[in-house]
Amino acid sequence: MKNGKRATARGGDIILEDPSVLRLGISEKEFAQAVVELAEALGWMVWRTWVSLHSPKGEPDLRMVNVDQRRVVWAEVKSDKGKLTAAQAEAILTLRSSGAEVYVWRPGDWEKIQAVLKGERPDK
Repeated sequence: MKNGKRATARGGDIILEDPSVLRLGISEKEFAQAVVELAEALGWMVWRTWVSLHSPKGEPDLRMVNVDQRRVVWAEVKSDKGKLTAAQAEAILTLRSSGAEVYVWRPGDWEKIQAVLKGERPDK
């Protein structure tokens, strides 16, 4: 996380050096960066859509692969008030229908996000 706000993995616990990164009203861009850094700290390879101009409509923001866990996770990140577009909802439904592990994450989901990235598989 920029400006000294970092997620590090130590003994399986995630330590946010500045937990204010998860404050209410955090922007979607800041939240996405927090998720990316957490995932990378836990050994995930992450691909992120920065500008969706040349991406298929509705494609989730993050594609993450963890070889040790043998998992591929798709995640759409939203701010507290962000809403899915029709194209995003359709893409998520299509991916889930094909058996993909897909999530819609908001800042209030931080504990669930940590659990998923550590290897748990709660309801998607």
